[in-house]
Amino acid sequence: MTAQIEDIHFALTKLHAMPDAGLGAGDIAALLEEMRKFAMEVVEPGRLEADRIGARFENGAVTCPPGFRAAYAAWIEGGWQGLCAAEAHGGQGLPFALWAALKEIMTTADMAFSLCPTLTAGAIELLERYATPEQAEKWLPELVSGRWNGTMCLTESQAGSDLAAVRTKAEPLDNGHYALAGQKIFITYGAHDLCANSLHLVLARLPDAPAGSRGISLFATTTLRADGTPNALRCGGIERKLGIHASPTCLMLFEGAEAELIGEAHRGLPAMFAMMNNARLQIGIEGVAAGARALHLAETYAAQRVQGGRPIAHHPDVARMLAEIRAVTLAGRFLALDAAVAADHARLGDETAEARLALLTPIVKAWCTERGVQSAHLGVQVHGGTGFVEDTGAAQVLRDSRIAPIYEGTNGIQALDLVTRKLPRDQGAVLRGMLAEARSADMRLAPALDALEVATSWILAASPEEAAASASAYLEACGWVLGGALLARAAKLDDRYAPIADFYRARLLPRAQAHCSEIRGAAELLALLPADAA
Repeated sequence: MTAQIEDIHFALTKLHAMPDAGLGAGDIAALLEEMRKFAMEVVEPGRLEADRIGARFENGAVTCPPGFRAAYAAWIEGGWQGLCAAEAHGGQGLPFALWAALKEIMTTADMAFSLCPTLTAGAIELLERYATPEQAEKWLPELVSGRWNGTMCLTESQAGSDLAAVRTKAEPLDNGHYALAGQKIFITYGAHDLCANSLHLVLARLPDAPAGSRGISLFATTTLRADGTPNALRCGGIERKLGIHASPTCLMLFEGAEAELIGEAHRGLPAMFAMMNNARLQIGIEGVAAGARALHLAETYAAQRVQGGRPIAHHPDVARMLAEIRAVTLAGRFLALDAAVAADHARLGDETAEARLALLTPIVKAWCTERGVQSAHLGVQVHGGTGFVEDTGAAQVLRDSRIAPIYEGTNGIQALDLVTRKLPRDQGAVLRGMLAEARSADMRLAPALDALEVATSWILAASPEEAAASASAYLEACGWVLGGALLARAAKLDDRYAPIADFYRARLLPRAQAHCSEIRGAAELLALLPADAA
């Protein structure tokens, strides 16, 4: 894990211009080391056992693996949840980029455990922006301390990406509060035994709500009321899943739960997107962490496994796989931290940073999570047959990583967001500015940069159907190019990154040009769509 910490430190102190928080390079190094120690000494040792035991639902209650309870108690005691929360509510007020570093390190230790703090961090950001002063005073200290966790309750069986189909209802009560009635599915840590209470952020409709997404409001409700009595909500069961077994994914039943309105009535989606965009960046980081974990396991195994008279790490094809995991993980790390630093500057009112963050968010979420799955796949391959059995831990990385391209908006949704919202917002100006930065880093990137320039013009001129048909290919091209550009910048700043940047440019960056060529095949894809029903 030493190289991971060194790379994060380099990114935060040399590659990206993090806002001044009164921390020098030595302070950041010390903080990263404390994160590493907590993750590796407290969380990581129980990773395999927690996966085997999993979360359990019995007699209406959800329990996490026993090791999680001790680890979460240590999380609260260490004050980690409040790292970047406002000092007014008990936080430390540090940059979000440092939380991004903590997220990667924690997820590398155990993705399932990290998901509880991840959603809480998003809930904190939402409430800091949209809660009334009274609501903030009541809830934020509990969330910031980690004594409570936060959840995001959006999805219903008929309403996944189409939130306009939400049916959960909110009826006004005489005391100015509301009664929530409905079901939500896929709620991460909706019920568990780690915290004293949970605060659920729920999308629902008021009786006078207009149809569609404009009629959705946002509410907050707690598992326990202020007087300690149970609220009218419960877990109806947990999902049996491919991975993240130790993280309870809950069906939540709201049966008249007393709740408070957050923000304006019928304006719930803009508020919820504050939490969702925070989560999307953190999920992109989960892809980076999957690569980091896969690389650690694969490099260790390849150095020890002898075949043909030498460690398999010395065989060219194994070296190829290890180099690909290392290169894409490093590129993803630099890309995710670029977005995190932009988020910090945006919070300070920098409109240029806000535009950069908006563009990067879908790219980080989608490209980094796809690379995480591919890295986990290669990690299993390096292990050979032993990677297919559970004891090495390589299989767990592959199983766990597969959720990241799906939740918080599938990667196809991210691609549509990029080509229909983020790119047209300024006719590609922010992206083209980033491509100009890349040209100054290394002119050898020119073929890929030229191809993406042409592809960008094509996407902007395409019909909505054509843009949708080529959206995923376009996002992939953006990720490969921007990741390569950051590696080139890193190599320019520090020679130790030159070999891996050269490998990426020679062996991986041509994939960007292939995706740019793919974009022009929109018509051929559209021709295969089923004809509209008569």
